[in-house]
Amino acid sequence: MRLETLEEAIEVIRLLWQGGQRSHRGRHYTVDNAEIFSMPDELPPILISGFGPKAVSLAARIGDGYVNVAPDAELLKRYRDEGGKGPAHGGFKVCFAKSEEEGRRTAHRLWPNEGLPGELAQILPTPAHFEQASELVPEEMIGESMPCGPDPEPYLEQFRAFQDAGYDEVYVGQIGPDQEGFMRFFERELRPHLG
Repeated sequence: MRLETLEEAIEVIRLLWQGGQRSHRGRHYTVDNAEIFSMPDELPPILISGFGPKAVSLAARIGDGYVNVAPDAELLKRYRDEGGKGPAHGGFKVCFAKSEEEGRRTAHRLWPNEGLPGELAQILPTPAHFEQASELVPEEMIGESMPCGPDPEPYLEQFRAFQDAGYDEVYVGQIGPDQEGFMRFFERELRPHLG
């Protein structure tokens, strides 16, 4: 159902990008006389996130690219084998801090859902459900699911895993208030090793 809804949403977006007033009657969406008045000179690509075979197949069929938050070479291969020609983007969360313990504590306080298993984080319907499920995530689990602290090696391992799996670009999300510190750390300790 979620993938069917996503596919129709992309259909509506591309319909609106044709310009002028557009209408759509679908299974999930009804659009009457909608128009985008400030069309960009160049339309942005629609990259589709996929963590399972059905989503990857959808990305290959209708997406302009593919996104995953795990360096999964098999899913990326499936995307390519099924005709996906667009770029493959990966991404992961980190919590740069003065110590690994401080990073783990901060990430656990602000983003405990990073430790939720499988597709659970994709199917929870409300913030209250996220809060309830996140209570099951101990602080130690956060340190296992993302790089925390000042040691560059765990960060570089994550980058290498995406690179080895064949991803074209990798995005990193810093959790916590020290955004400037992370950017300095990235520039000084990570970027020189990333080619």
